[in-house]
Amino acid sequence: MKRFAEIDDFFESVKYRDFSRWFTEDSGPQDIRALHKGFNEVNKTIKTINHEKEGQHLYLQKILELIDTGIIAYNIETAEVLWVNDAFKKILSVPSLKTTHFIKDRKPDLYKIIFENNHAKGDDLTINIDNEKVKILISTSIFLIENSTYKLIVLQNIEDTLNRNESEAWRKLLSVMTHEIMNSIAPISSLAETLQSKVQLSVEAPEEHPLEVNDLEVGIESIKKRSEGLLKFAKTYRSLNKITNLNLSTVLVKDLFENIKTLMAPSLDHKNIALNFDIEQSDLDIEMDTYLIEQVLINLILNSVEACKEIEHPKINLLAQKNIEGSAIIKVTDNGKGIPNEIINNVFIPFFSTKKNGSGIGLSLCKEIMLLHKGKIQIKSLDNVGTSISLVFLI
Repeated sequence: MKRFAEIDDFFESVKYRDFSRWFTEDSGPQDIRALHKGFNEVNKTIKTINHEKEGQHLYLQKILELIDTGIIAYNIETAEVLWVNDAFKKILSVPSLKTTHFIKDRKPDLYKIIFENNHAKGDDLTINIDNEKVKILISTSIFLIENSTYKLIVLQNIEDTLNRNESEAWRKLLSVMTHEIMNSIAPISSLAETLQSKVQLSVEAPEEHPLEVNDLEVGIESIKKRSEGLLKFAKTYRSLNKITNLNLSTVLVKDLFENIKTLMAPSLDHKNIALNFDIEQSDLDIEMDTYLIEQVLINLILNSVEACKEIEHPKINLLAQKNIEGSAIIKVTDNGKGIPNEIINNVFIPFFSTKKNGSGIGLSLCKEIMLLHKGKIQIKSLDNVGTSISLVFLI
């Protein structure tokens, strides 16, 4: 009876997963001692396995916390979050997440896209986070734990990766195009050499080699037209391809704005366009290449001038501030005609332009310069209301 009672006692501990008990091995009947020794061996083995599993769990958890990919697992029926990492909260810009109701109540559109829609095969999407468009990859999976159904969602912010890849792709393309431009110069050189030879022969023996003025004019005109076209073409490409290094220094924004005002105010006054400057912190400074950022701001202001044509009481505002993360932001805002929603995603693509004589280089160059500063450029626009472009200098 004693042995059966001990076995019942042991199984009761197992039932409640209590493997901390130690059964005495030094007293009592020999058969009970042997039984206790067996119990202790089982408890010791299970505790070792549990410790190893805990270590593996902590190791895996730490890895998942450190990666940039956002991951969440939650109970579909109760909406309770089983596990979520910081990357997921950062991508969706939420402070904490006990249940998915938090997002459902505050961001219903985002909740529908991320949590309700099926992305089992993986999708790339553009979502709005705090009024900013962000490109993500998303994949979802359903799994069971005991009698509960859980959903696993994996998110990856691919905005920065796409920016880097896009920049590199265009850089390679421009290198190829530069090579092609150099190749196309060869016929011009050959034609010039032929004309020079004809002139030389005519000078040395005018009767034997009379100079055909018409041929000379046609040849020179061909060289002129081709050279002008190539020069315009080369300038367009060079403006994108030439920037590789930055001359960084810490610059007070008020000094930057003063330089911009000196450069642009006279022209804008002549066009009756108001140019306003505002700095939320007078001592705000940014590490930048002053020449390039001035070039960006002048470019953006000129775009605003173009947008403000035929606008009553046109105005352009430059605002400098810090966001809640501590990153410095310079905003250029106008009350011009705005950019239609159907083309706003194309404005940073090289050679895309809505202007009749535009090269489509300006905003592409601005984006390239901001990427070199390890920052980003954001655009918001409403048709017939105005446009705001932000230069974000990430910390």
